[in-house]
Amino acid sequence: MEYHSHAVVTERKVTLLELGQASELTDYVANEVRVALVYNGIAHTVMLASPENLEEFAIGFTLSERIVSHVNEIKGVDLEFTPEGVLIQVEITQRCFMELKQQRRNMAGRTGCGLCGVAQLEEAVKPVIRVDSDARFNIDHLQVALGQLKENQHHFKLTGATHAAMGLDQDGQIIAAFEDIGRHIALDKLIGGCSMRQAERPVAVLLTSRASFEMVQKAASANIQILFAMSAVTSLALELAEKSNITLIGFCRNGRATLYTHGYRLLGLNRASLAKAI
Repeated sequence: MEYHSHAVVTERKVTLLELGQASELTDYVANEVRVALVYNGIAHTVMLASPENLEEFAIGFTLSERIVSHVNEIKGVDLEFTPEGVLIQVEITQRCFMELKQQRRNMAGRTGCGLCGVAQLEEAVKPVIRVDSDARFNIDHLQVALGQLKENQHHFKLTGATHAAMGLDQDGQIIAAFEDIGRHIALDKLIGGCSMRQAERPVAVLLTSRASFEMVQKAASANIQILFAMSAVTSLALELAEKSNITLIGFCRNGRATLYTHGYRLLGLNRASLAKAI
């Protein structure tokens, strides 16, 4: 199998085993590469990601992890493809870089103490950000987005191995879509892509994955007010969505959905039935 670090999908011959029979066919495998994020020359983290839209990923990650508070504080992003993976050099303002260095220094200083585990747990939970409350979305339009999934999941169609994060307009049309082997990276790419382009801002975001804590935390950092997930919602995600004023809906498929928090943003609901259910 020939591998190209910039290719998203690799074609290869495989053997299909079915009902005791073996047959040869061509299959497609989703590529994953090591992606190193370096801020102002200092290595920060290494992720595994699909090698596509990596500039959007770098910008989205930098925003969603609150390394910067505004895209204008990112001064440049350079990509270098190497045999070992992709090196992303991100230049941020000196103020943001000093804050990042201080955060890393605080973490390093905690090692060796009896409470370092507790301190690291506290560090993983960022301060709660409450999103705005002006977004509204007619729940009937969710079916429009679900009907457009296949045409916006090109890599999933080939490999079955990628997640997607999609931005929806007020009519349920998918206006931005990003795929990745990592669900949180797909969301970072969407956040970064929307921040880079002077385009229509999504009213809501649809995830093809579950909504876990870090997905809601990233959504809050990006002021995403309505978050749809095709799969389940975790307890910490629900708790954070409640505190962050995010409308969180799970199990979105086949004309059904489960509303967890802040349903006032959803239009088209029978309010009497909703009040009775609650």
